[in-house]
Amino acid sequence: MTNKKMTQCKACEKDIGKGVKKCVHCGKDQRNFFMRHKIFTGFLAFILIVIAVSVNGTDNPEVADDNQDIEAEEKEPVNESENEPEAEFEQEPEKEPEEDAVSREFKSALTKAELYANTMYMSKKGVYDQLVSEYGEGFPEDAAQYAIDNVQADWKENALNKATTYANEMAMSDSAVYDQLISAHGEQFTEEEAQYAVDNLN
Repeated sequence: MTNKKMTQCKACEKDIGKGVKKCVHCGKDQRNFFMRHKIFTGFLAFILIVIAVSVNGTDNPEVADDNQDIEAEEKEPVNESENEPEAEFEQEPEKEPEEDAVSREFKSALTKAELYANTMYMSKKGVYDQLVSEYGEGFPEDAAQYAIDNVQADWKENALNKATTYANEMAMSDSAVYDQLISAHGEQFTEEEAQYAVDNLN
């Protein structure tokens, strides 16, 4: 009696007869298992090759520099101001002198000017003369001029108030009232202001 030649199963590695297509122990098909093993081994080798190529490409200084240059070009910011028209230069308006820069004497002259203009209904010339007069307020001329330039007053209405007083309390004629309003020794209103006052007497 001759002994059968034996071989091992590709799956469970138990002895089986040579040339047997299917293992009697685990039931694995010897041919299909061999083919699958070869395919798996080939695929694994292919993956290892791809990984090796990728690593070498990254480590290559020339490739890395090229990649950095490309990234730098993509990230380089665009200077938008080069394409925008230059804004027109706008001059700032001149600032008026601050209130603190005005001297105390100038402020006092303005306070007196407002008193004479708005409570005593004096003319502009009359207020100025009163401010600079040695028998009046005795302010220097520049302080008096500052006051006249900055006082808030309606000179025509002042003339009308004076005319009303002369006409009603002193029973003066329109011509006499007019002369008193424009007189250098009287109220010193302008001719226009005096005429406005006479025209509006009730």
